[in-house]
Amino acid sequence: MTTRGAGEPGAAGQAGQAGQAGDVGAVGQVVGEKLEIRALQAMGRQVFGFRLAMIAVATPAALLNATPGLGVRLVGSAVVVTFMISYVLFRDWQRFGPLLLRHPTLLAADTLFGSLLLISAGPDTTLAYVSVCTPLLAGLLYSWRGAAVFASLQSLILLVVEETLEHHSLPAESLLLPGLCVITGAMGSTLRNLMLRFGTATEALTETRARLAATEAASAERARLAREMHDSVTKTLYGVALVADGLAQSAAAPPDRLDPALIRQQAGLLASAARRAAAESRDLLTDLRGGTETDVLSQLESLTTGFTARTALPARYDGPATPVPLPPPTARQLLGIAAEALENAHRHARATRVDVRAAATPTHLVVTIHDDGRGLPAGTSLEDLRRTGHFGLLGMTERAAAVGARIELTTDKGTEVRVEVPLT
Repeated sequence: MTTRGAGEPGAAGQAGQAGQAGDVGAVGQVVGEKLEIRALQAMGRQVFGFRLAMIAVATPAALLNATPGLGVRLVGSAVVVTFMISYVLFRDWQRFGPLLLRHPTLLAADTLFGSLLLISAGPDTTLAYVSVCTPLLAGLLYSWRGAAVFASLQSLILLVVEETLEHHSLPAESLLLPGLCVITGAMGSTLRNLMLRFGTATEALTETRARLAATEAASAERARLAREMHDSVTKTLYGVALVADGLAQSAAAPPDRLDPALIRQQAGLLASAARRAAAESRDLLTDLRGGTETDVLSQLESLTTGFTARTALPARYDGPATPVPLPPPTARQLLGIAAEALENAHRHARATRVDVRAAATPTHLVVTIHDDGRGLPAGTSLEDLRRTGHFGLLGMTERAAAVGARIELTTDKGTEVRVEVPLT
């Protein structure tokens, strides 16, 4: 039976996630606003890119239709000026975009520069269609009010330029470009509203994810504490109760049958078990608060020695003399697995001997706990253990998964629990 774990957040990380849940609304709002601003800026930059493309495509036809001499030079100069302004804004949009967003007068100035194309080339040329970019950008940046203002301004410029021509176009042709300006302004405003709604939806999604993360962190923390209590303090307190019952029975014996040595021995065991429960509770609190790395091998040796003294079941430890420091949460999970394996050998396996071995490689710490007991029935699965209430073995697999360790349980000639804990 083999279980692999990818790791889960420790107590400090879970507490941080729970703390973040208190500010999920603010976090979601900030994320939503950032997405809105970035989306609007990206679309605004694309508008100038579109304007550059329109200028490049329409310029040859406008130059061919312009009056030779001065007319060609005026159109060429207007194209160069408008193209350079658009290119600078497109290239350095990260710097100029926020300025346009805060100062609509800058877009008005750009509109006036863009009118040079209308004056030089005329509203009946393909270059005139560049003017529809202005109300589109205004709708994106300033909502429907800005779109209305700049669409009206651009339409007014178009109509004024149209009136200055010697040959007036038909009314339908004269209103074509102003109508397109109104339509593109409405399109820009609509796209802005879509971006705002997208930001609101993103904010709600971020808040929901943060709440789910906080809930999962709280559930994981409750499960971890339940494992810790089951594998350490609860078992120790159960032993304290048994020793206390035995001490009470010994003390209640008739005076002629009192055994002071037995009472003294039971009182010592009771005191030792109580101190062990206090130490385990202190370790739980230390694990919750976090701490520096500890030498897990010395603690594993002490655990083995204490197990033999408490249960009279011979347990031998064999490991390297060089310390192997591990973070407190990882060390505690590993010691919890070892303690559970030792208790299983004592209570269920009817073992006569337990061997605890540790070996360190450059990448892993390998710990094996082997007993000569009867082992588990062949074909036993985790689901079988869960149904029959054997939560100790399930707890070992959960502990291993919590620190990204690999655990193997074999039942050939006894029971062997092998744990590989990554050191990096």
